[in-house]
Amino acid sequence: MTHNERFLDYQTEINAALDAAIPHSECLYSKVFDSMRYSLNAGGKRLRPLFVLEFSKMFGVFREDAMPFAVALEMIHTYSLIHDDLPCMDDDDLRRGKPTNHKKFGEATAVLAGDALLNRAFEHILTHSKFSSDITLDALKCLSEASGADGMIGGQIIDMEGEERALDIDEIKALQNLKTGALFKASVLIGCILGKASEEMSEKAEKFAEKLGLAFQIKDDLLNVEGSAELMGKDVGNDERSGKSTFVKLLGIDECKKMVVSLTEEAISSVRELPGSDFVVWLANELISREN
Repeated sequence: MTHNERFLDYQTEINAALDAAIPHSECLYSKVFDSMRYSLNAGGKRLRPLFVLEFSKMFGVFREDAMPFAVALEMIHTYSLIHDDLPCMDDDDLRRGKPTNHKKFGEATAVLAGDALLNRAFEHILTHSKFSSDITLDALKCLSEASGADGMIGGQIIDMEGEERALDIDEIKALQNLKTGALFKASVLIGCILGKASEEMSEKAEKFAEKLGLAFQIKDDLLNVEGSAELMGKDVGNDERSGKSTFVKLLGIDECKKMVVSLTEEAISSVRELPGSDFVVWLANELISREN
């Protein structure tokens, strides 16, 4: 199996698990499930759940055993996207080539669907985990910290403040390390927790996620300037129109392109000693040249 085939295989299995995690419902409040499923099944690269599966695999964990944790990561990522698109946040109309959740179901339902996905993520792990209580709780703690006020939500707060004033480069790095990087790091660390990786191996994995997460976000900033709305599946150029502080705005296109390459190289260097890291090395290199 080629690396690309392996990537597609991961996506297929993750998509099937996500579909099964939120079954169709005919209850009185089925609208919230429809809204949850709409965004959860809208596509995407599935990088965060993939990293849970791949890093746990490095340390001997079967894919099916790690899948509940992978599904939970994607539920939380999806909830963050639903809320990020709301008029009170980024006010976006398109996500992955489809109307955003609030455009399809209304703002109130979109808020509740996001809330429901956050809660369902933890419920899903507690219901389906096959690991010991200690390992399960360690993974849950990692996930809750990454998605909370000291993680993803904290990053979103800085992001919104950046609409009212210019952020400097250190603030933008902090923003992205929290808003994007926190879930990237959680995905690899949960894999390490499930596989009982050593502290040294976990630190290497965390550095990989930190550097790759930052490279991923800088690439997103570049695509918001140079990318195609058709390929991106969402509006482009909106960062500049809203006056948002970004890496591109502060450093320029050429410097940002150099940073994407150098950060990716640092990420790759940190995982070369991990067992069976060739696939994540390939994937990191693929993300440099992505168009969406």
